[in-house]
Amino acid sequence: MHHAELGSTNDEALSIAAAGDAGRLWIVADEQTKGRGRHGRQWSSPPGNLYASLLLIDAAPAHKAPELGFVAGVALFHALRGVLGSDPLLCIKWPNDILYAGAKLAGILLESTQLTGGRFACVIGIGVNCCSHPAPALYPATDLAEIGTLLSHREDVLLRLSECFVHWLGIWDRGRNFDAIRAEWLNHAGGIGMRISVSTPSGPRDGIFETIDASGRLILNVDGEMLNLEAGDVFLSAPPIGALAGVQSAAPQPFREEHR
Repeated sequence: MHHAELGSTNDEALSIAAAGDAGRLWIVADEQTKGRGRHGRQWSSPPGNLYASLLLIDAAPAHKAPELGFVAGVALFHALRGVLGSDPLLCIKWPNDILYAGAKLAGILLESTQLTGGRFACVIGIGVNCCSHPAPALYPATDLAEIGTLLSHREDVLLRLSECFVHWLGIWDRGRNFDAIRAEWLNHAGGIGMRISVSTPSGPRDGIFETIDASGRLILNVDGEMLNLEAGDVFLSAPPIGALAGVQSAAPQPFREEHR
């Protein structure tokens, strides 16, 4: 479903879900006027980039919904690798940003809600910087055109993204095979075994990124103590001055995760 302009593709998907749509539907906008990211941050949404949301109805039991953020991260990574080729500069950043050479190329916003009649709706919003990117703020950013790929049009990305989602949703198997998603995610994650900085609700944490656990929590080795982090902003390199003190994070809610 294509729109020239929307406030938010995620909001439109949730409205369509409430109206009784059966799901497995992409909502795409040329431009968003109220695009949002983690913790209500504005997501810059000028024309030319990809703003798309996938609506899924009863994709899995509600308690499995947060896993879809990792399914989406793997699918988006492979879609972008199909555009860029096997470029080692492409990686996934916990929880589900896609980086190129350390700069943010794409992000994910996962939202879910219980509908009347017992149906459960999941909306996976994806933004990919195709021809432009915002000025550096909390994180550096980049776009496909700047990287130099010939396949920088949003239509190319959406085609590959749709194909990859079908594949990885099948692998996930309604939450019965998250182990395979976790393994694939770890294969392409940035910062594993490296010292990273994480802004958490209780303050900044510095340590070695060991892995993610069976629930997707980041395992951070802080001087031999293993911390299980449910949410936070990860910096694979030195964060901007004041960034760790100024960023607030919250533990994931049952029906909402914000990654885009």
